[in-house]
Amino acid sequence: MEIIQEKKNKNKKYKPILDRIPDWPVYQLSKNRKEFIEEVTKKSVERIRELRPSSKQLIDDLQATAYREQNRIKRNKWRVDPKDDSRFWSQIKNDLNELGGKNPDESQPKVDAVLEQIVHRYASEIAGNFKPNSYRLARGVIKFWFLRLLNGARVKKFGAFFRNQYALRDKIHIVGKVKMIRKLARQGTVVMVPTHFSNLDSILIGWVIHAMGLPAFIYGAGLNLFNIKIIAYFMNSLGAYKVDRRKKNLPYLETLKMYSNLAIQKGAHSLFFPGGTRSRSGMIEKQLKLGLLSTAIEAQRTLYNTEGETRKIFVVPVTLNYHFVLEAPDLIEDYLHVKGQDRYFPEEDKYGSFQLIKFLIKFFGNRSNISVSIGPGLDVMGNYVDDDGNSLDSHGRIIDTKDYFISSGQLTVDRQREDEYTRMLSQRIVTEYHKINRVFSSHLVSFIAFEMWQKKFHQLDLFNLLRVPEEDLEINYEEFKTVFKRVRKQIYLMKDQGKINFASHLKGPSDIVIKRGIDNAGVFHLNRPVLKNKQGNIITKDLSLLYYYHNRLVGYDLEQFI
Repeated sequence: MEIIQEKKNKNKKYKPILDRIPDWPVYQLSKNRKEFIEEVTKKSVERIRELRPSSKQLIDDLQATAYREQNRIKRNKWRVDPKDDSRFWSQIKNDLNELGGKNPDESQPKVDAVLEQIVHRYASEIAGNFKPNSYRLARGVIKFWFLRLLNGARVKKFGAFFRNQYALRDKIHIVGKVKMIRKLARQGTVVMVPTHFSNLDSILIGWVIHAMGLPAFIYGAGLNLFNIKIIAYFMNSLGAYKVDRRKKNLPYLETLKMYSNLAIQKGAHSLFFPGGTRSRSGMIEKQLKLGLLSTAIEAQRTLYNTEGETRKIFVVPVTLNYHFVLEAPDLIEDYLHVKGQDRYFPEEDKYGSFQLIKFLIKFFGNRSNISVSIGPGLDVMGNYVDDDGNSLDSHGRIIDTKDYFISSGQLTVDRQREDEYTRMLSQRIVTEYHKINRVFSSHLVSFIAFEMWQKKFHQLDLFNLLRVPEEDLEINYEEFKTVFKRVRKQIYLMKDQGKINFASHLKGPSDIVIKRGIDNAGVFHLNRPVLKNKQGNIITKDLSLLYYYHNRLVGYDLEQFI
């Protein structure tokens, strides 16, 4: 397992990368932002017209869009929303009402004009605005303050606050196929697809990309993040494009997908969270959103249809591993509230700039770490690729991905076929998430404690178990340690089989590893999910929160070893 090591001369490492900014596709997109928005608008309108060939169907969709947007403005308005939102959608509604009583065929030019107006607005809202000077500043500020927070919290003298005593990589471990991804990024276009647990993910994965020596990526960042001013600045500077999950209408979704599609075609390395939103349960994602994922497949097919040497698209799964998640109490509350129901979660964050800074100070003053696991490169079909970007079949033989798009000797457009390819790719990504996931000591102690209580109260369902009084929840430490050893041994075996990974701190004497896990599990929450009482036994102050952290190891069939 490769781990990025700190180099002595950081300036030599980063200067060549920053000197190449004018050549980065993300810079070219922003430099030609107006033209790109026009292209996204044009292609999106064509796609929507393809999906809604009837003017009557299209009018119905646009009326539904206007209604939903006005409803959003009344019930769920955000600070980051355009100031003229209400006026714009009122005008759109009036224009559509005027078209309602007319012959659909005669009104088609006006319907198309309204559609183009809506799509252009969406494309303008979505589009990122990468600026080299802001990028350099944001990158420097992120690194400086992360280092200062880390060093300042771990030394007593104020003067030492400005010394580089600790590297960020002492805190944030980047492991996995780092060299491979660097090479693939020079040969083609990389689409990075991380797991999503916290609002901290976007900033951290951005820092990781720079630490790996890669050009800037375009980001699919949730619009809710832009409500937090400090994050909004960094996201805008780092090339993020905005994803508004409140908007579920056809014009918006097709515009968002076309933006991603065309950006990837133009060679912009891309990053988005295919889970769609932060994991409410704390589990690794099992079901991915297929919309943005499908854009990689469509972009690859389009590139194969162009003349000249075809650039390949590589999909890279990434798992983010935390000992604790700032928003965990609210996330698990949401999950439990709607468990078993298919319902959209509004992204309403209770954490502003002050809370986030306070959290970062606490985090970097703690021994707790973050691990970022970089998975192997895949092609858009989910096949592994070698270091040279060649696609490999299950027997390790080189195959041509272009063949997947050919019917009767011709490269064809088949939406149904590509939908199936997207499902195949999503399944492979989920499988890779579980393989490259690194078990932390906090994950393991949380999993074992909750499973032991669940086994003890086996006659209760989840919700009744969560109501068990805290005084009835106590596990004898020696019994806990016995189970810990058994489950950890199974994790060792699974790692040898390539089914999971674990952090190095999971090795060592059981008592020390258990203590480390308890010390780090939910360390900044008001009510700790797992801890020891005066007798040295295992207890909890928040069983729901323990359930959240326990869920990180769901899906590995470890329950049978409890």
